[in-house]
Amino acid sequence: MTDWNPQAKQMADESMVRNLDAQARAIWPQERSLLDRYVLPAELRILDAGCGTGEAASRLAEHFPRSQVLGVDIIDEHLELARSRCARLAPRLSFEHRNVFDLEFPDHSFDLTVCRHVIHSIPHPDRVVAELVRVTRPGGYLHLIPEDYGMLHFERGALDPREFWHVAPERFGAATGTDLYIGRHIFGLLAAMRLEEITVDYVIVDTLRVPRETFASILGAWRDGYAESIGQLTPISSQMARAYFEQMIAQVRDPLRYAVWMVPVVSARVPATAGASAARR
Repeated sequence: MTDWNPQAKQMADESMVRNLDAQARAIWPQERSLLDRYVLPAELRILDAGCGTGEAASRLAEHFPRSQVLGVDIIDEHLELARSRCARLAPRLSFEHRNVFDLEFPDHSFDLTVCRHVIHSIPHPDRVVAELVRVTRPGGYLHLIPEDYGMLHFERGALDPREFWHVAPERFGAATGTDLYIGRHIFGLLAAMRLEEITVDYVIVDTLRVPRETFASILGAWRDGYAESIGQLTPISSQMARAYFEQMIAQVRDPLRYAVWMVPVVSARVPATAGASAARR
């Protein structure tokens, strides 16, 4: 564990590559329409902060064909994979090694700042969001996916998944200094920063809207990347964590069963007036 990236081991594991791919396939079809609500210039500058393997950055570049998109991350292996996968979109899409706590960009550098699947995994989310706001121009937008592990729902079987999703995220978060329920807390954080036009929407990853095997792939990647650490950091053993995940995966694959993950998609506009911007600081 590190002070700034307590989930570094999980983020660098090969299971995270599978996870990012499956999450993008599950979430993007519903998410992309939300991006069209923003009032943005045709030739816009987009930052994907914590871009991972470039799954979202490449989709953003395609969705906004006149944009310049920069993806940043601290895991060099992910950045190398993103560059190789997205070479056809270069130089309009590029990737750099940067830390979301200190991006080292000038103020007001981007029209749209995106941060997906990151804020729940790091400490001090207020500092990260403040940095994202700093690099976004007045009148520009933040587009966030702050995960919330109290928003997964499965039928009960031999095991009750409600117990797992109540205990594991709370104790894992306490041990790593992270908030795995940040999805429900992010509105207050943005409001305290005096951001405007705050919206909270939900992508519904369930067994009706998303292919069952895609949903199962997300759970399988979580099992492979996190079961060991859950056993080390929570009262749930690694063996029991795997058993919970196996039951949930089997339920998702069963055409007679239903399961759902509600994924918050949160946006906010940086105040356009200099006075409001100064007051925020």
